[in-house]
Amino acid sequence: MTAATSRRPRRQTAAGVRGLFRDQPVIPLLGLLAILVVVIEVVDPGIVSIDWAGVIIKGSVPLAILAGCQTIAMLTGGIDLSVGAVASMTGFVTATMIHSPGGEVQGIVIALVAASLAGFVSGVGVGVFRVHPLIMTLGMNFVVLGLANVWQLQNVQTGAGVPANLRTLGSGAFVEVLPYSLVVFVPVMALILVGLKRTGYGRLLYAIGDNPVAARLSGARSWQVLIVLYVISGLLAGIAGLILSGYANTASVSLADSSVLPSIAAAVIGGTSIMGGRGGYAGSIVGAVILTVLAALLTILGLPEPTRQIVFGSIIVVMAAAYTRVTAES
Repeated sequence: MTAATSRRPRRQTAAGVRGLFRDQPVIPLLGLLAILVVVIEVVDPGIVSIDWAGVIIKGSVPLAILAGCQTIAMLTGGIDLSVGAVASMTGFVTATMIHSPGGEVQGIVIALVAASLAGFVSGVGVGVFRVHPLIMTLGMNFVVLGLANVWQLQNVQTGAGVPANLRTLGSGAFVEVLPYSLVVFVPVMALILVGLKRTGYGRLLYAIGDNPVAARLSGARSWQVLIVLYVISGLLAGIAGLILSGYANTASVSLADSSVLPSIAAAVIGGTSIMGGRGGYAGSIVGAVILTVLAALLTILGLPEPTRQIVFGSIIVVMAAAYTRVTAES
């Protein structure tokens, strides 16, 4: 067998691996998830169990919803850095209105409307005034944070605490295994997956991210698509904030700030390109679970929060570079 002949199978194998990461990233990601679970079991024997899996799912749900915000934004070549402030604001506003005349339901409705309004403003800035998504959503992050702090100073019911129903939704589980938060997450997941793959709006998101000029020339009104996109992102962030406040049993104006970087990392790990036009939500969901398991591993190892941020940031850089190379070589 000649050297050229022996190299041919290796090239074919490498091409097959690259194609798998490019076209079906969920498959290798599930393999990586399995490896991490085995590592955790080796580091702390006996920890992996059905109850442990339930805890991981509980922690993954809010992150997976926030990763959905990043996924749909990144498909158009954008990003949403306001999700942390919007999610925190939603949980906090709901908690402060628990004793209002309308009670918990009114608080949730008002909070979600405010979250959608924040997304609408971001969408107008990005779609109509052509402000770069990174700048627009970063600015909206500070606006929402400032308004939440004003609400905190003006409201006399800040000590009301998280409503009992939200605590049950965020941290409760059916027969101690299946988290109640799946009741919210499963429909959200289905809507995003079906919306991206089976609707004209989903195809427009891919088209705008892949080639905005061609999309515009074909008759797509990009500004309308982007406004709806960021409204959806704000609403999803609000839902994630409600679940997260119940999971943590805490309502504060900075509760979800540390979730922004992991939400981006989950989308990038899942194969969504930061340049737009490629990716999907299924990979982002697996990416969120991987990051949750990785965070559990870092906790077992006793590593502090700054170390986690370094790890998550490194993951974004490495995975973005890897997916970019795979796409370029294809």
